[in-house]
Amino acid sequence: MTDEPTFQAEIASMTAMILAGGLGTRLREETEFKPKPMVRIGTQPILWHIMKLYRKFGVRRFIVCLGYRGDVIRDYFLRHRLEQSDFEVDLATGDIDILSPNLSDDWKVVLAETGAATSTGGRVLRALPYIKGERFFLTYGDGLCDVDIAAVYRYHREAGRLATVTAVHPTARFGELDIGNGLAEGFLEKPQIRQGWINGGFFVMERGALAGFSGDEVNLETDILEKLSANQQLAAYQHSGFWQCMDTFRETQMLNEMWASGTAPWA
Repeated sequence: MTDEPTFQAEIASMTAMILAGGLGTRLREETEFKPKPMVRIGTQPILWHIMKLYRKFGVRRFIVCLGYRGDVIRDYFLRHRLEQSDFEVDLATGDIDILSPNLSDDWKVVLAETGAATSTGGRVLRALPYIKGERFFLTYGDGLCDVDIAAVYRYHREAGRLATVTAVHPTARFGELDIGNGLAEGFLEKPQIRQGWINGGFFVMERGALAGFSGDEVNLETDILEKLSANQQLAAYQHSGFWQCMDTFRETQMLNEMWASGTAPWA
């Protein structure tokens, strides 16, 4: 069994790939001019919050798969250090001297252009050459969670499968009623669904999970994950804590309210 310092070092050496190229059509109020991962929760885009979660467990290297309005994400990372720092600019030469560098985000970020119309699996395949090693983290650019990344990784190692998905209980869109004898015996506003697990992202993937797949049309969910599941090569880490995707303007508002209150579960 791997000792804890070695285990932590192993996680820290890995790369997290984030799918950030979709159109986000159900969030048109925010995504007409920017990709969904750049919609802000507080003062930072949801993409930053996702990366912070991985950094909490030691991950410093990221691959962001670009597509729709990838230029907005490129500009964000190119300007990120300057926006967080005091600096002096020499207008004659254009030289910039950072006076008070921001050291809180010590990430290395690969910005990989994966095509505007490429499917989810195709994006992973396009970015795969930038992965170092045989194993990597993978998630979507529009979901927040308080999952223990180290626990997911340990589960993956012990399961010995080609991939592991974090299974979650989504929050119900409507209130839940317990009815008996014609009376509402219990009422819970927007509870976490009690039955049924869904794909919550936050994967661990082996390179071998992608063997035999090629082309931009490959879909992560209906092609890769379904094949892995059929071959009993997809482990499922069951997470009963907080998970929330950001598909609608209402969900964006809810996540912002959580962040503003100081009680954001993912922080």
